[in-house]
Amino acid sequence: MAERRAGVLFVCTGNICRSPTAEGVFRHLAEREGVLDRLTIDSAGTHDYHVGEPPDPRTIEHAARRGYDLAGLRARQVAAADFARFDRILAMDRGHLRLLRAVAPAGAPALLGLFLDHSAAWPGEDMPDPYYGGSRGFEEVLDRVEEASARLLGEILAGLR
Repeated sequence: MAERRAGVLFVCTGNICRSPTAEGVFRHLAEREGVLDRLTIDSAGTHDYHVGEPPDPRTIEHAARRGYDLAGLRARQVAAADFARFDRILAMDRGHLRLLRAVAPAGAPALLGLFLDHSAAWPGEDMPDPYYGGSRGFEEVLDRVEEASARLLGEILAGLR
């Protein structure tokens, strides 16, 4: 019998800062736990502003300082097929969650929610947008992504057992 798999898609505006950070950190944690082969992990944007581009250089730089390699990631836009491909589609803020709900095909099986709802420290909160901020904004995103990713991975693995 094949092992159950789970899929997680992280979503923000242009897929160049918050969502690729979440993808990279979550992928790193899954690999470290030896469960990457049981997960489908990706990120996307609600808008097509940066399709095909790498994450913002500041995103790459701050993540690299903590040991996460995001340089190979490329932005893409959310597609209709994502709502069937992923078990969970997690928005970085309430605005993007509304957009996802508006475009989700009727009866789509994916669970839509806020990423930080999987956090002990920031449930129900929007992930701050570091794009127009300084260095501290990117560090704050990483702090929140690391905490929420660890808890989310635990939740998913408990469900796969």
